[in-house]
Amino acid sequence: MRLTSEQIERYSRQILIPDLGGTGQIHLRQGRILVIGAGGLGCPAGFYLAAAGIGTLGVLDSDQVELSNLQRQILHTTSDLGRQKVESAREKLNQLNPEVEIRLHPVRLTEENAAEIFDLYDFIVDGSDNFDTKFLVNDVAVKLGKPFSHAGIIRMQGQTMTVIPGRSACYRCLFREPPPPGEIPGCQQAGILGAIAGTVGSIQATEAIKYFMGLEEDLLVDRLLTYDAKEMKFRTIDVRQDPQCKACGGK
Repeated sequence: MRLTSEQIERYSRQILIPDLGGTGQIHLRQGRILVIGAGGLGCPAGFYLAAAGIGTLGVLDSDQVELSNLQRQILHTTSDLGRQKVESAREKLNQLNPEVEIRLHPVRLTEENAAEIFDLYDFIVDGSDNFDTKFLVNDVAVKLGKPFSHAGIIRMQGQTMTVIPGRSACYRCLFREPPPPGEIPGCQQAGILGAIAGTVGSIQATEAIKYFMGLEEDLLVDRLLTYDAKEMKFRTIDVRQDPQCKACGGK
């Protein structure tokens, strides 16, 4: 694969980065990424991945656009109310970069369809908003050997980590089981500042791009990055593989 003159111009500012260059841009063009959730995290992640020139971008979401989404879900506008989120997302992403192949998955992720969908992609960005889905993403990705970015946001805080199965700790090494229903409130109960989603979703996109740049040694593996926007502080927490982990067994 070679870059066209138009592609070189479009991606010129990132091709200038020594760690990327033309070869890295070609790797991005050949890459396939699945974004789970066209919501607060998935919108900014998908936007920057499309802008960066990822070759294939899958968008998975079964919901429709609601008025309360627009405060943080930047791929949707007022005129999209009532539309399928995946359709709204595809329209904006194609307007931004028509070269990107957008694959739509207007479904909920389940134990029955996860493996089949994950098989189509090289890297997964988990922008889901519930613990059951996050644990499902982890377990299936680890089983299939698919690297992924985890993230969660609430109020004025966020967290994210990257998992490389077979090499790093996984989400279950950090949190063994989902919390009991109702113990931890979601965004609908606790609220979320929209810009928090933008910050954390952008970090997820950065991690995915770095993966295709070949910067695996510099990924956010075995570390949980936390973000407190109120105090404007970032910190990292070391995460170790759990030998008793149900998903990865510490391997």
